[in-house]
Amino acid sequence: MQRTTFALLTAGLLALCAAAPASAHHSFAAIYDLNKPVTVHGTIAQVKLTNPHSWFYLDVKNDKGEVERWTFEAGTPSGMIRNGFKPNEVKAGDEVTITAFHARDDSQNMGMLKELKTADGTTYGLFGAQEQREAQPR
Repeated sequence: MQRTTFALLTAGLLALCAAAPASAHHSFAAIYDLNKPVTVHGTIAQVKLTNPHSWFYLDVKNDKGEVERWTFEAGTPSGMIRNGFKPNEVKAGDEVTITAFHARDDSQNMGMLKELKTADGTTYGLFGAQEQREAQPR
């Protein structure tokens, strides 16, 4: 009886551990609307290069002059680095323009980052391995 109970508990624990990573990953199409592009200009508040996806937090002034925090989900850190992005290249206080796909939930200031352009015109394409970093002429 004890051996069977131990085997069932072990199997259940292994099943839970195997399911945890799958539940953490999501479909971009479930959260973001590819038919709702958005472009915002603001100041980087924070950059998080963490797995499974990176995040850019941007302070943007709305039509009333109030600062709103926007959140943009990006690719994996390793994928972004392969595409030419270097850690600490874009940091808090930097002015940027971000083009993204807005979240399906319109009440959220959130999007899936497609392109990030710095004040000096450097553009980072962060949506998939097919895009490469382009240095724009100054």
